[in-house]
Amino acid sequence: MSAKAIREYDGKLLLANYLLQSPTLAEEKPTAAFVQPATRLAQVNLNQVSTTESAEKIAQAVDAALDRAERLNPWLLTTKLVAKPDQLIKRRGKSGLLLLNAEWDAVKQWIRERAVKEASVGTISGVLKTFLVEPFVPHAQDVEYYVCIQSHREGDEILFTHEGGIDIGDVDAKALRLPIPIDQALPPSERIASALLADISSETQRNALATFIERLYAVYVDLNFTYLEINPLVVLESADGSAPQVIYLDLAAKLDQTAEFESGDKWARARSDAVIYGTTGAASSNVGPAMDFPAPFGRELSREEAYIQELDAKTGASLKLTILNKNGRVWTMVAGGGASVVYSDAIAALGYANELANYGEYSGAPSETQTYEYAKTILDLMTRTQHPDGKVLIIGGGIANFTNVATTFKGIIRALKEYKQALIATNVRVFVRRAGPNWQEGLRAMRELGETLGIEIRVYGPETHVTAIVPLALGKASAGAGFKDSLAKQIPDSTVPSTPGTPSQMDVDPLRSGSSATPSVPVAAPSSSTAADAEVTASAPWYSPFTAHTRSIVYGMQPRAVQGMLDFDFICKRKVPSVACMVYPFGGNHVQKFYWGTQETLLPVFSSLKEAVKRFPDADVVVNFASCRSVYESTKEMLGYPQIRTVAIIAEGVPERHTRKLINLSQKANVTIIGPATVGGIKPGCFKIGNTGGMMDNIASSKLYRPGSVAYVSKSGGMSNELNNIVARTTDGVYEGVAIGGDRYPGTTFLDHMMRYEADPECKMLLLLGEVGGVEEYKVAEAVRAKKITKPVVAWCIGTCAGMFETEVQFGHAGALANSDSETAEAKNASLRAAGVHVPDTFEELPALLNQVYSDLVQKAVIVPRPEPEAPKIPIDYAWAQELGLIRKPASFVSTICDDRGQELLYAGMRISDVFREDIGIGGVLSLLWFKRRLPAYACKFIEMVLMLTADHGPAVSGAHNTIVTARAGKDLISSLCSGLLTIGDRFGGALDGAADLFSTAYDKGLSPREFVDSMRRQNKLILGIGHKIKSRTNPDLRVSIITEYATKNFPATPILDYAREVEGITTAKKDNLILNVDGAIGVLFVDLLRHSGAFSREEADEYARIGTLNGLFVLGRSIGFIGHYLDQKRLKQGLYRHPWDDISYLNPAALQGGMSATKNDRVQVGAAKITSK
Repeated sequence: MSAKAIREYDGKLLLANYLLQSPTLAEEKPTAAFVQPATRLAQVNLNQVSTTESAEKIAQAVDAALDRAERLNPWLLTTKLVAKPDQLIKRRGKSGLLLLNAEWDAVKQWIRERAVKEASVGTISGVLKTFLVEPFVPHAQDVEYYVCIQSHREGDEILFTHEGGIDIGDVDAKALRLPIPIDQALPPSERIASALLADISSETQRNALATFIERLYAVYVDLNFTYLEINPLVVLESADGSAPQVIYLDLAAKLDQTAEFESGDKWARARSDAVIYGTTGAASSNVGPAMDFPAPFGRELSREEAYIQELDAKTGASLKLTILNKNGRVWTMVAGGGASVVYSDAIAALGYANELANYGEYSGAPSETQTYEYAKTILDLMTRTQHPDGKVLIIGGGIANFTNVATTFKGIIRALKEYKQALIATNVRVFVRRAGPNWQEGLRAMRELGETLGIEIRVYGPETHVTAIVPLALGKASAGAGFKDSLAKQIPDSTVPSTPGTPSQMDVDPLRSGSSATPSVPVAAPSSSTAADAEVTASAPWYSPFTAHTRSIVYGMQPRAVQGMLDFDFICKRKVPSVACMVYPFGGNHVQKFYWGTQETLLPVFSSLKEAVKRFPDADVVVNFASCRSVYESTKEMLGYPQIRTVAIIAEGVPERHTRKLINLSQKANVTIIGPATVGGIKPGCFKIGNTGGMMDNIASSKLYRPGSVAYVSKSGGMSNELNNIVARTTDGVYEGVAIGGDRYPGTTFLDHMMRYEADPECKMLLLLGEVGGVEEYKVAEAVRAKKITKPVVAWCIGTCAGMFETEVQFGHAGALANSDSETAEAKNASLRAAGVHVPDTFEELPALLNQVYSDLVQKAVIVPRPEPEAPKIPIDYAWAQELGLIRKPASFVSTICDDRGQELLYAGMRISDVFREDIGIGGVLSLLWFKRRLPAYACKFIEMVLMLTADHGPAVSGAHNTIVTARAGKDLISSLCSGLLTIGDRFGGALDGAADLFSTAYDKGLSPREFVDSMRRQNKLILGIGHKIKSRTNPDLRVSIITEYATKNFPATPILDYAREVEGITTAKKDNLILNVDGAIGVLFVDLLRHSGAFSREEADEYARIGTLNGLFVLGRSIGFIGHYLDQKRLKQGLYRHPWDDISYLNPAALQGGMSATKNDRVQVGAAKITSK
């Protein structure tokens, strides 16, 4: 939702801070003829206090909040006050929630009696947690006024009455109005006064109010308000003749949340302590907290709702959750904004509105992890309480455009598995209906889950009407025919069933139906203007912005959308691709590779729209994928080129004022805007916008590669796909379809497109899918009533369930909220029906009604059927075919330790999130990646000890020396590290493997320690792991002591260590420094670990010891030290190293050959002449 209500406290802070600062929108800024009073607002905020806490704790929290308010606002002690709850409550005075003319002590007692307690306003109950206290302003009733500014599609409107206050009555009937068209200057104060203030006799008050209204409107626009109401507005004249005070006693306001990127800093600045309390100093800040948009009264956000809201804020996808009845029987998990509404409608229509537990949606291609968190939250709520009839979970959705169904289902399946026992205990049944990219794999996985989960899971696909699983889940229907499919007969059955359609078994595979099916469906013969082989006309008629020759520019780097458009062109047998080029302002001119069928082709990419338009003068459509922040400027540029006739704005979250300005500019330029917040539109056989229609399998199954006779207009993109499916199955198919977008002010309206369809002779039948909120559907009804639209119209407005909920519910789209009775879906459906439009009783009956109207047109010969053309072959990308499991190829590599293909990285099957949640440490990670299994905690600790012990042994050892020399030669980190690592071998560091092999082999052969030592002596070989240059039996190596003591204490058994200790006893008897060194200790202990931890078989243990695992530990550990030496040298800025001459013995080969007779000063350079020093 874009227009969101704010607290009165925040609204007054915004006015207090910006009323005299915001730039004027008048032709000339008038001098203010009023005085703005000092800001005195005290908030008592208890939102962090839960009703579940003890009465004592609640009382303490209330007293603390009151004390804080008193400390920050000392004026509370010296003036009479007004107190009221500040939680978006209407008619507080009539509900006894208003305290007037009271001292601070009385206010405190009044708040104590109500704070964190439930109160009722009409039929709605909620907990009072936020209060506003401000000075009481004595005044006469005849100086109370009412002023309101509200936004409409064409501009803003100021309403004013000279009678304000609690008994204002019908404002719409009595208010004077001043319309302000978008992008036009505010009239001068004289005109404001004449239009709004004629009933005010006092010239002083009239002048004050005229300039106040000018200032108020400036703030309204500057801060992106969408609604601002003050009642009463009081004007107090001064006795000395100075300018009067204008005081806004009660205020209600809404801000455009989508404009936060533009006005968010201003909102926050007004809420800072520096502004509110005038604090200064290092601790104060000019930027306060971000604007708070509270839930409606009675709809306090639960912990789970707040969590989903937080998830939603962190992702580009959409995640919404509203808990309606935590003990309800029916729970939903629906994909898509429009689909989420029709599912709620279907549940409510069957009489289960009071059992509907939640409303919500997930859409916009959420990741597996995000859907897991979303599903887990719902399942947790669902399984907390029992229901005598068990519970129902409906996992539904329309036909997705680009969301990978299988990927999102992975997250849901993961959550279902996690809650298996709770689902069984709660007696939950699950009903699934979904379609879209990779739906076959997703539904297969869900069906397989049903075989093992222990609860009933019934699964359906696109052959089933979108909400047909609802009556099935609620026991109102049995499994049967899902659609009355028109594919098998020339004139479909026109009988309207008495109950909604119900699902059937899945028997349709859209991916393969395009090439294997031989349907005999009759379709209308296309005219020459829409057939793929039509002749190019000089100018397409106004009602046909898309033809088989339409060329477009795609603004933004959107290769998937472009490829989808080209694939659609190919299966429609277009001769020229519909995409002429792309524009990407953040890169230079280049070409991008795409496919035309199975052949590769190149499309130019320009860095400016100006160059693209110049190079392709035939391109008259722009598909604008710019972000919500930049789409206004980019679209405004597009409207400046005369050749551009249509712009599709895909972005969601476009500020409403930006959209309304673009609408105004487009009307002046005679350009059609589709969107914002749209998937686009499609004209079968001719042109499709971006991702409209989804994947090619859905386009083929919905017969969108050739024109039909039915044109539709919808708000929802996901529901547009559903309409494509319904129309294809109940009529001869879609002629054209447009999703105008879900915002409050779409660029073009329902009526704009319906009038196009009315004028197009090839369109025979119209379909409208409206929704709750807005009044555009009434214009269609009026056009039908006035005979401006004469073709048959079938219509339905979704959101009929809205009136059944006690509290306000914001549905999926920004505009899907009824602000008055006339904006409800029921009222609009009734108006359309009364105007002569074909309106079903429920959305579930829409397919049958379409079928009936279509049959009538066929029988009247308005639609003349013709044979179905041969279904096109559908090119499919290699990667997508692999995703669907349709192809196979031998792999070049095999990896069994890590998987990065999913939404979350896996280490040997363990999710990276679990790695951190279980805190397995670096030892645990190493055990997963090296050994493909979790080792016991003591083993992971031992691995970490080894890494710490081997991390470094000073700069003098060969590896560190090489690293230092290389670093000082100016080489990079990788080169320096490699230089040190290359020295590791049997003589340096690499003795771990050798020591482990020697000691374990001797032990396995049954050699006694003495026999082992004697055999090594006879072979004239050193015993690897024995001996140290510095350490000895009397000066032991503490590193060896640390790890051997740890192993003795924690390992199940240490036979190889014990054997090595006996060998050490023999060797040290000969020489004191022939001790078991750290390499030997690590080597033998690791063999003991592998053999006796219980994690490995004997064969596995021997293999890991043989393939270099032990040396790997030394390499990993010592790399830490080598990197340290590199960084140390760089930090010290050490220069190139040159070894000193006096540390090198230069020997003359000739002198050596002469019996060592050369003088001590002779020096030799190998391969060069003798150098003799003087």
